[in-house]
Amino acid sequence: MSVFFTSDLHFGHLKVAEDRGFYFTDEHDEYVLGSLVDQTQVGDQVWILGDLTVGGRAAEDRALAMLSASMGGRGLHLIPGNHDSCHPMANRNSHNRIKAFYEVFDSVQLFARRRIAGQKVLLSHFPYVGDHTDVERGGQFRLRSMGEWLLHGHTHSPEKLSSTSVTGGPRRQIHVGWDAWGRLVTLEELEEIING
Repeated sequence: MSVFFTSDLHFGHLKVAEDRGFYFTDEHDEYVLGSLVDQTQVGDQVWILGDLTVGGRAAEDRALAMLSASMGGRGLHLIPGNHDSCHPMANRNSHNRIKAFYEVFDSVQLFARRRIAGQKVLLSHFPYVGDHTDVERGGQFRLRSMGEWLLHGHTHSPEKLSSTSVTGGPRRQIHVGWDAWGRLVTLEELEEIING
């Protein structure tokens, strides 16, 4: 079994598709979904750190159906992002919407913790610091840096490591988003970064 990470797939999101060089969302979505299928196999585990779509029930239902039809037999885990209706930042009734996500994902949780390269590593959609806007959004949903590594999405940055030092120490944020990697990130690649 291999373990993979990504975020910010943004199925059906025209602006993101255009930013990634596609003219149509269908073309973008087919490419991203094809990459997920090609890079994984039955029995693998895939962690998506938020923002399946830009939001909206129709877009989410379409994305969930695509994942369900194409990624069967893989362990899918979601850390929701600010565009996912199962996240309380996106939807005050997120507790009702989460049921649709559980039909596709084995787990749905705002944060998670794993051990990678012998280190405690946190998983969140949001970085400790940073955003793709001038104002950092979602402050009440961001984890506080206590020295642990953090895997995150949200920033849409091409940078894999945070460009901002957290608490004056080493950068311990790894951006696993599609915009930084253009594919799923492997556990081995993360181990190499963490081991420095």
